[in-house]
Amino acid sequence: MLDHLGFPVADYRRSRSFYERALAPLDFGVVMEVDRETTGGYEGCGFGPPGRPMFWVGKADGDAPAGGLHIAFTANTRAQVDAFYAEAIAAGGRDNGAPGVRAQYHPNYYGAFVIDPDGHNVEAVCHHPE
Repeated sequence: MLDHLGFPVADYRRSRSFYERALAPLDFGVVMEVDRETTGGYEGCGFGPPGRPMFWVGKADGDAPAGGLHIAFTANTRAQVDAFYAEAIAAGGRDNGAPGVRAQYHPNYYGAFVIDPDGHNVEAVCHHPE
């Protein structure tokens, strides 16, 4: 249904660095970057698998991020969830739920939650057992 998602951030370079580290264990990296000159005032980058920018962070002239967004990224393994959490914390994220089973969602829901530099709740989740 969705092609891509993006939201404004307070400090583009800080957020790009945070997401580069946090999403690397999930095999997502920067696949496209645009600058203010090209877009007429927006600088940002799209993360995703090679050739497919699906998740964008950036800053346009006048943008003021509000925080409070929740986004969950798919992990293929529980080890990827663990690595996402470790990298996100090391990159400056704040704990919002260490890796673990969240059986209230379903028996194999294994997720971890981190608050990013702009106050967004970012999650990695694996739906597979083990």
